[in-house]
Amino acid sequence: MVAIGLVVILHALLGYAFVTGLAFNVVKKVVVDLKTFDVNEAAPPPPPPPPKIDLPPPPVAAPPPIVQVQAAPPPIVQVAPPPPAPPPAPPAPPPMIQPVKASPRGKMQDLVTADDYPSASLRNNEEGTTRYRLDVGPDGKVVACTVTGSSGHPALDDASCRLLTRRARFNPAKDSSGSTVASVWSASVRWQIPKD
Repeated sequence: MVAIGLVVILHALLGYAFVTGLAFNVVKKVVVDLKTFDVNEAAPPPPPPPPKIDLPPPPVAAPPPIVQVQAAPPPIVQVAPPPPAPPPAPPAPPPMIQPVKASPRGKMQDLVTADDYPSASLRNNEEGTTRYRLDVGPDGKVVACTVTGSSGHPALDDASCRLLTRRARFNPAKDSSGSTVASVWSASVRWQIPKD
């Protein structure tokens, strides 16, 4: 029991010493009193000089004999004739022109009006739609008119072709070379009695 008590007291004293810093002052004094210095390494001694070896003088050789050599004749340079000029490239083909369809000058629906209604068709209350095809010449004028869909009334069909042949004008069609060509134009005329 006495030994245990002494160990406890010894631990308590050491703990007190650590807490109060008593041990720190001792360590601090030891660190402060420590003297340090630098140690310079000695340079290695220089290597000994190599031993001198006496060599005999080199033998003297006689100069080579002088030999006369004939100069070679200058080389003969042959100049080749220039190659013939390549033949000229063929001319580029003319650019392709897209074919152009015939187009009417003005509005086609304005060519046939209510004033053009045949009087016999008005009396008989005839109405309908006439489908037609116009053959257009290279000059843009209508050459022929064909009824492709009848209105059901011959007077209306005849009036359609007669009026369109006389009044319609076109910008002529052109082929891929740019020349004007004949063409066709298809459309329809709606005949309707005007309401008063």
